[in-house]
Amino acid sequence: MITLYGIKNCDTVKKARKWLELHAIDYRFHDFREDGLDRKTVAGWLEELGWESLVNRRSTSWKALDANTRENMDQASALAAIMTQPTLIKRPLLDTGHERHSGFSASSYQAIFNKHTL
Repeated sequence: MITLYGIKNCDTVKKARKWLELHAIDYRFHDFREDGLDRKTVAGWLEELGWESLVNRRSTSWKALDANTRENMDQASALAAIMTQPTLIKRPLLDTGHERHSGFSASSYQAIFNKHTL
């Protein structure tokens, strides 16, 4: 089962959801705020993607972190920060069941779903 993680009022998440629906791709939406996040799951994402790909360094959540935290970010501190502030995650996070992808562009989703014909 494909899962799209994000927050429902995020414009990029809305675009990704619209793209999935337009292409008749069955998925489940998991809202970080409403459904929460599991520490083990986030640790797995960090292991697979690296904190640099998972953390949105252009977000207001990132900018709200103190300078020391931003400058010294690593896998462990990213996990702690994300568990405290899930909106640090670059949205949306797409879990195809085979691999995870952060962010959205129509061309990248097309490539992902061409590779994993559903």
